[in-house]
Amino acid sequence: MKTPGVLVGFSGGLDSAYAAQYLKDQGYHVTGLFLDVGFESDNAGRSAALAETMGIDFCRRDVSERFREAVVEYFLREYAGGRTPNPCVVCNRAIKFAYLLREADAGNIEFIATGHYARVDQNGDGCFSLLRGVDNDKDQSYFLYSLDRTVLSRLLLPNGHSTKAAVRRWAEKRGLTVASMRESQEICFVPGDDYRSFIESSSFSDCFRPGNIVTKDGASVGRHRGIHSVTIGQRRGLGIASERPFYVIAIDRDTNTVVVGRDEDQYAAGVTVRELSWIDPHFDPSGPFKAVTRIRYRHSGVESTLTVSPGVNGDIAEVIFLHPQKAVAPGQSAVFYDDDRVLGGGIIDRGIPCE
Repeated sequence: MKTPGVLVGFSGGLDSAYAAQYLKDQGYHVTGLFLDVGFESDNAGRSAALAETMGIDFCRRDVSERFREAVVEYFLREYAGGRTPNPCVVCNRAIKFAYLLREADAGNIEFIATGHYARVDQNGDGCFSLLRGVDNDKDQSYFLYSLDRTVLSRLLLPNGHSTKAAVRRWAEKRGLTVASMRESQEICFVPGDDYRSFIESSSFSDCFRPGNIVTKDGASVGRHRGIHSVTIGQRRGLGIASERPFYVIAIDRDTNTVVVGRDEDQYAAGVTVRELSWIDPHFDPSGPFKAVTRIRYRHSGVESTLTVSPGVNGDIAEVIFLHPQKAVAPGQSAVFYDDDRVLGGGIIDRGIPCE
């Protein structure tokens, strides 16, 4: 009987090492694929050495040009538009899983895998669904909603059935150096997670200039150094003298102004969502339906009613929350769940004001 093959996205970190070793222990022929995006090249040597220690095959592909086009420039364009992007969602769809599938097909490898903390479940009819990982604190299904649903039949996600703490204990028992590694930085291509400096040193730097900070009534209360320098919900670092704190509640690219309000002004009754993607094979988005909506990665979710209707550039979802939610950031992903099952998601276009 032929040994099944699996191509694992291999970063040289703890999570991908666990995924690779787990699958090897399950009898798969494992090959680790390091995707060099041009910002983490030092990790390639560590990944190759780790693969040799683990006794698995290893290959490296330079995807830096495509990564810059699809992810970095997207990130910069979104900030220039006054939005808060989520580059990991784009990277998963356009880079990681796209190249894993391409290289697996080229090598006649049946399965692909990553170290994401999420699960794939095969339904009774042979279709596949994406589920939350069992570790609620580490669940990464939020970042995978926009994958093509056909990917799921070939995708193995062993980490989703474990907890991060258990994975770290596993590595410690094996004496792997990755056991003591810190978590990856938030945005892999931004040194030190200092995205403001990264943007200011980019080719988009001319898009950002100082402007006014105003209240929702239009009164000027301060200045900002560029719309990229603030985020929705931000309170600290605004330089506004006031007995009651102000929070960023909107960013207006057209007037280059940052709008602030009080805590109660941060809440939205719902959101409109564009660039919709439905990953669940049985889900029908026609007609109003209920789901739990997560409006950012660390958001626990809120019960919502969704209505999908045609728009000029594709369908738009109107999402009404059961309870108002604070700090809704255009550009972030809204992901919809039925219990643990991921239905799909899209990009937040705007918040719907509370009446």
